[in-house]
Amino acid sequence: MKIREYLFPPDPRGWGVDPDYRFTLANERTFLSWIRTSLALVAGGLGSIVVLQDVQGVEVIGIMVLALAFVTASTAFRRWSLNERAMRLEQPLPASNLPLVTAIGVALIGVAAVILLVIDSR
Repeated sequence: MKIREYLFPPDPRGWGVDPDYRFTLANERTFLSWIRTSLALVAGGLGSIVVLQDVQGVEVIGIMVLALAFVTASTAFRRWSLNERAMRLEQPLPASNLPLVTAIGVALIGVAAVILLVIDSR
């Protein structure tokens, strides 16, 4: 499978039968929630770099947050597409690592932020 097809699966609307519109709309709302999460991460990453200029190493935190925003946004479309396809083919929804990756990413960023603040306060 090519990387492009992995990250951007083909349009799922060409598969199977139309599911109940409520499920399609719920899937879309979930996608939009992940996009909002990634936008908040972008704002937080850029904001930390701009606002916390006096803290040593804040660029590391900002870059970590921006990287997590990229992963979240780029994975959200794939998740939406695979869920839509599964619903149209009346198959179980595929498992997703996105919640786990986001939770671990935020936890690591939090730990890195505490470490940097402790180092900076000395």
